[in-house]
Parts: sequence; structure tokens; C-alpha cells
Amino acid sequence: MNMSTICTRNALPFWLSLGVVPLLWIGALHGGWMTFLVPIYAWYLFSILDRLLGMNTDNPDPDTPDSELSLYRLVTLIWFPVQFVMIYGLIYFVTHTDHLSRTEIIVLFFSLGVSSGTIGIVYAHELLHQGNKLERWLGDLLLASVLYSHFRTEHLLVHHKHVGTRRDAVTALYNEGFHHFFWRVLYEGPMSAWAAEKALLARRDLPALHPRNPHFRYWILQLCMLILAVLLGGTAGFFLFIWQAFIAVWQLELTNYVEHYGLTRRHLGDGKYEHVQPHHSWNAAQMATNWLLINLQRHSDHHYKPDRRFPLLQNYSEDDAPQLPYGYPVMTFAAMVPPLWRRVMNPRVKEWRKQYYPDIATFKDWEPYKQGTNPLPRL
Repeated sequence: MNMSTICTRNALPFWLSLGVVPLLWIGALHGGWMTFLVPIYAWYLFSILDRLLGMNTDNPDPDTPDSELSLYRLVTLIWFPVQFVMIYGLIYFVTHTDHLSRTEIIVLFFSLGVSSGTIGIVYAHELLHQGNKLERWLGDLLLASVLYSHFRTEHLLVHHKHVGTRRDAVTALYNEGFHHFFWRVLYEGPMSAWAAEKALLARRDLPALHPRNPHFRYWILQLCMLILAVLLGGTAGFFLFIWQAFIAVWQLELTNYVEHYGLTRRHLGDGKYEHVQPHHSWNAAQMATNWLLINLQRHSDHHYKPDRRFPLLQNYSEDDAPQLPYGYPVMTFAAMVPPLWRRVMNPRVKEWRKQYYPDIATFKDWEPYKQGTNPLPRL
């Protein structure tokens, strides 16, 4: 079997995300329980497949050239037009037909939000980390379609630099429940992104309101998305667009919550922190969910090499990075029930502390890390 055939065979499972497209339209056409097909597919089916297929701990050659990754890349490149048609096609369809009840429409657009969050934002994340303008623009368009454009700045300039510290809004504190975390991030994230761009412009002796501030592009793109929703669906189109965007963001922040819960970097004094290491991210090797989320669960390697394309991300064993007991779909469900989440994860965080920071042993020493009261890292 030649290398091209192997690459094609290995790439095809990552195209399973396209399965949400017919499922959304089946729900739109038939209504009833079928409006919930996408969550059944993305959450339950892939959790079952994880159980059946087990783990994938194989590591590809990280020096594989882009020329051999075309089929992997293509699914991320086509996703914006696919998602664009899904969002606006469904807005037009449900506002120009009368066979769906109000509840069925709400559930259908909940399912659409699950798709644009579970797949769309994950693909946007992959695209934004690449160097060429086409991919970054497609990432921007995907984020604008869920009204979360500031995520580009917050993720690239804040999260990757300050993960594991209190300056990173999406590093969940130990014992912080998801519901508190979610609303906190919705408040802190946009402010953090604005501050990061303002500081970047200041270093170039430019004011925060300079046209080079990408927030102006973010706002224009989001406004265009909203206007199109109104043109196609009127007031109902406006609110349905916002509803699917909210669900997409909820899906994203559930993932963010799971990825770094309770994991902190050692404070070295004077606002200095240790470099980001593989053990500052939770990992999961469940095969099927890594297909759906294009290896997002190999999160430690993503922080080690942020621009490494998803098919080349490396798996880390439990000797090098903390492991989740289940894949993201199961873990995000647990996160929605804080007592259950703490029962599952707090013992693992404590074991992580013993393994990587045995010298920080006392309750008093750990309290600033748990409460997020260590000095903020330098900008």
C-alpha cells in the first residue's frame, strides 16, 4: 500500500463531521424527535464508538509535509461554506414553512448550535493557528457566524501565553463549577481580548482605536451575519441566529473548561511563571471523538506546538501529561453537573499535584493556586 493510499485512508474518518449536515435537514423536514439528531450523533454515538474502538495512541511523523495532508486540510477549508448554508438555509426554511412547531424550531437550532460549536469553532481554532491568509480568514468567518470573533485574539494572544494562570480567563480554577466559569468567561474574555490588542498596538505606538485593531473587522463581520439573518428570516431569523450562536459558544466553553480544569503553572515570583509544559492540559486518546474534534483532545501537544496541523498532533502518555477518564462528550456532560464533576476530577487534580509539584505540599502553599490569587503574570 503506497503512502498516498495510507494518508487517504487515515484522513477519511475526520470527515465524519459532515454527518451533521443531512441530520439537520432530516430534522427540519420531519420535525419531532428528529430535530435532536445532531446531539445524538455528536454526543451519544461518538461516546459509544469511543467505548467500542478504544484509544488511539499512535503518533504520526511530525515532519510530514503539507503536501501529504491535503485531504485532512480540505475538510477544514470547506467547513465555512457548509456551515454558512446550514445556518442561513435553515433560517430561511423554518421562517417560510409552517410544519414545525415553535418547540421543534428551538430544538432544531439548538442542534445547529451544537454543530457550529462542536465542529465549526473547533475548525476555526485549527484555521486560526495557521500562517496563510485564506485559512485565517475562514477561521474569522466561522467565528463571526457564532458572534464570537474575539476568540481569535483571546486564544492566540492570551490563552496560549497565560494558560494555567489567573490572567487566562478560560483556565478553570479548582472547585469552580462550570456554570460560574461560563458566565465569568463571557464577561472576562472580550475584555481580555481588547486589552491584548490594545497592548499590542501600544507597543507599536498606535492608539487602541487604530484601524489595525482587528476588533473592527470582528464587529463588521458579526454585524453582516446578523443583518443577513434578518433579511432572510426577519425578527425570528435574528433570534434564531443568536440562539444557535449562544449554544455554539456554550459548547466551546464546556470544552475549554474540561481542557485545563484545576491545572496551574508554578509561580516563580515577581509575576514570573514556569513555561507551559505538557502536564498543563488534560488529554484524552479516545479514537472516535478525536476524529470528530480533529485531535483536539491531544491538547498538550497543541500547546507545545500551536501551529502544528491537527493530523500531526502527538499523543502523550500518563507519564507525561494528565489523562481524562473519558472523551470530551462524556466529560462535558459531567461538567454540567458540578457535584458529579468534582467527584470525578478533584481526586485526579490532587494526584496531578502530587506527581508534578510534590514540593508544594501544604494547604497554605496550594491555596493561592486553587483560589487564583497568585500575582498576575507579566504582560
